[in-house]
Amino acid sequence: MTVTRPTPLAQREIALVDLLDRLLAGGVVITGNVTLRIADVDLVRIDLNALISSVSSGVPSLWEDSP
Repeated sequence: MTVTRPTPLAQREIALVDLLDRLLAGGVVITGNVTLRIADVDLVRIDLNALISSVSSGVPSLWEDSP
């Protein structure tokens, strides 16, 4: 009887399509802040908040006209 150990994540190869499929199945939240400052004066500030998820075809669209 041979026992195989799972491959560590660093050594696994996952196709980009498979990775996106797994992420979209559960949903992904991306947040980030970038601030450009000189001499402790904020010049530019960029905030990013995004929710990325898949939607099944059973959910009605808000943009289509109702029959």
